[in-house]
Amino acid sequence: MPTENKITQEQIDTLLDNAQTQEHVFWDKELLVSYRLESGFTVTGRGACVDPANFDLEIGRRVAREDAANQLWVLEGYRLQLSLAGTL
Repeated sequence: MPTENKITQEQIDTLLDNAQTQEHVFWDKELLVSYRLESGFTVTGRGACVDPANFDLEIGRRVAREDAANQLWVLEGYRLQLSLAGTL
């Protein structure tokens, strides 16, 4: 994927945009979204609130995506570090 020494927001967005998703709402206040990346690897994002009366599915989706994106930053950074070190 990257040939430079950095990961970009565009790369992270592309990974998530091209992922298949499954989502499930628990207890009327928590959303879990599983993102199956094109490679077959999965990351899970979570969005939740304290009171079910405040739960909003669209906000939950946005928060879950941000959670999954944060995980991908770490994973893609690790992969890039291995590549730059010549060990990948």
